[in-house]
Amino acid sequence: MLLLAAAHAVPARAQDGPIEDNSFLIEEAYNQEPRVVQHISTLLWNEESSEWASSFTQEWPAPGQSHQLSYTLLYVRQSEDRGWGDVALNYRYQLRGLGDDRIAIAPRLSLLLPTGDPGDGLGSGSPGVQINLPVSAALGDALVGHWNAGATFVPDAEAPSGAEADVSALQLGQSFVWLLRPKLNLMLETVWASAETVTASGGTEREESFVVSPGVRFAIDLPSGLQIVPGLAVPIGVGPSDGDWSLLFYLSFEHPF
Repeated sequence: MLLLAAAHAVPARAQDGPIEDNSFLIEEAYNQEPRVVQHISTLLWNEESSEWASSFTQEWPAPGQSHQLSYTLLYVRQSEDRGWGDVALNYRYQLRGLGDDRIAIAPRLSLLLPTGDPGDGLGSGSPGVQINLPVSAALGDALVGHWNAGATFVPDAEAPSGAEADVSALQLGQSFVWLLRPKLNLMLETVWASAETVTASGGTEREESFVVSPGVRFAIDLPSGLQIVPGLAVPIGVGPSDGDWSLLFYLSFEHPF
């Protein structure tokens, strides 16, 4: 499976300050501000397999920055199969990071809905849960760090053969964002994951992956209050993923409502 996990007119943070957008592979711990909605699209293409996956996430304050609701849709092409994957319904709480705090913490809880077809390898075939702990910290005037630790559990996940077993996954990630300009960022993300899959006989096998992903993003602020953030990254496999690399395209639209 391909690796995935997303301008304010009123708030001054987006228009007058640096970009505080989602990273590409790492969650930044900044919830949506009141009356500001964000639409995030990604496309990840794998060079070796020519597989690709696209996602769409929409984030809403609920109703203020302390609480955030979002959903994520996934469309995947792998081998000869293509179709919709499982849907994630997400809730995040801004535990720390309101105002001018230099450290932000926003734990997330997600419900995974089995909307993908497990027979084609596009879904788990069973509801699951996922937790993630994003932490963001300003390390200086031009450097920001982000750290993630997460886990996923799906009971009775289904293999394409129809066999079922409980599966789990762990993920750790870290990124540095260099504010080369307030509206231009250079990024370096690293993600390690260990995930179980169901075998045809009903057992499980675990596979590890590790990628290092340099990237760039920039912001376009329009007079209407719309902020557009395009981005590009190159996830490169190292260690257990050595020799694997992908292209990741990112596009965000954020605006008041």
